[in-house]
Amino acid sequence: MDQYPYKHDIVLGKLPDLFKFENGQPVLNAEDWKKRRKEILDSIIDLEYGGLPPKPEVFEVETLHQGKAIVSYRIKTGTNEKTMTFTMQLYLPDGNGPWPVVLTGDGCYRKCETEVINEALSRGIAVAKFNRVELAHDMYNTERKTGLYAVYPGQSYSAISAWAWGYHRCVDLLTRCEKIDSNHIAITGHSRGGKTVLLAGATDERIQYTNPNNSGAHGCGCYRYVQRETDSPKDKVSETMADLFRAVPYWMGPKLREYMGKEETLPHDMHFIKALVAPRCFLQTDAFGDVWANPRGSFQTYLAAKKVWELLDARDNCAAVYREGGHDHTFDDFCVLFDMIDAKRNGKPLPPKYHANYFPGLKPIF
Repeated sequence: MDQYPYKHDIVLGKLPDLFKFENGQPVLNAEDWKKRRKEILDSIIDLEYGGLPPKPEVFEVETLHQGKAIVSYRIKTGTNEKTMTFTMQLYLPDGNGPWPVVLTGDGCYRKCETEVINEALSRGIAVAKFNRVELAHDMYNTERKTGLYAVYPGQSYSAISAWAWGYHRCVDLLTRCEKIDSNHIAITGHSRGGKTVLLAGATDERIQYTNPNNSGAHGCGCYRYVQRETDSPKDKVSETMADLFRAVPYWMGPKLREYMGKEETLPHDMHFIKALVAPRCFLQTDAFGDVWANPRGSFQTYLAAKKVWELLDARDNCAAVYREGGHDHTFDDFCVLFDMIDAKRNGKPLPPKYHANYFPGLKPIF
């Protein structure tokens, strides 16, 4: 397949059709899509991620510190027989609100720090943070004994599923906060945190804004489209399913391994997961220089998924913004999300860059 001007990229096959039921019947309208969405949730989440941990039987919140601008909470959750705890911090603007909120689980990164938090607060946007690796470790081994695995042992859910489950529990807390506008809950995360955010937003309709940043393979990327800068295999090339299973198999559902090396036979690609967010707000932020995260492949699945928003008459809610640079969650990336929240709160359309064609000449593979 000619990919001029991206002739070195590798196309393994066309993307599976989002608008076809498993029985072959077409999706024709919004009512059909509701049924198709459930079909995807029931099958693809298990295949891609190993499913999700069950909803908790226990959910308790303890306030650890109540300040004017910051509140710290301990969340206790799990089963009647076994629970675990983790903490969440909530940074609040001056005033009574209710405020929209941006939630990130990347407490293990130094990304959402003072500059970002102050910018959000100045706009009247609250910020919530937790450390997702309290739910499941991220230590490049397959041990599944601590955190959430001690609460729900013997199941196939991945670490990314456990981290996404942590986002859902934080949303449980945020929807109880009088100072939070539960109609404007946003989640964001970087890299593996972005992969997590995509799953969390796809599987919780209380989340209004889903913003994966530089999330790549098993995130916003594309298994069937490999970005490559030259013909040399030693040059920059995007991450593949084989790379994932070699380094971090605990991120994926065990059934996904069956498709390693034969990705073109996978019954879905990542546009399926993105489409589960529709018609709510979806924003992928990526960098042109982050080849490992497959920016062109991510744009392929974005274009394919966007057709669902068009079907649901919500085209403006599906957006992608690219910047120069590499693999990072920058201040400007956060501001792109803040700007989207501002626009939606005020009933204004998004600026043109949110719907720009960042790869002229890129031929859709769907």
